[in-house]
Amino acid sequence: MSDTLLRTLDLIEPGDLVLYHGSKPEHHGFYLARPCDCFYCGRADHLGSADTRYHLTDPFAEDPDACVVHHVRRASITRSAANT
Repeated sequence: MSDTLLRTLDLIEPGDLVLYHGSKPEHHGFYLARPCDCFYCGRADHLGSADTRYHLTDPFAEDPDACVVHHVRRASITRSAANT
């Protein structure tokens, strides 16, 4: 899929830099997004939920795989313009 199409649709690819602006103001900022693979989000996917959820990691942390924010709804993140 072309990057132009991804930008147009504002799709989130695993590893994209996103801006979190959700309900936890102490965590607002830039993160790497990956689809959340926890039991609860997987169960929601299995039951037909169209609301993909993500877990966000800090790209500048000592352990970049350590999740900072879990179960983030798509409406709470925006794909960063830095991905272009």
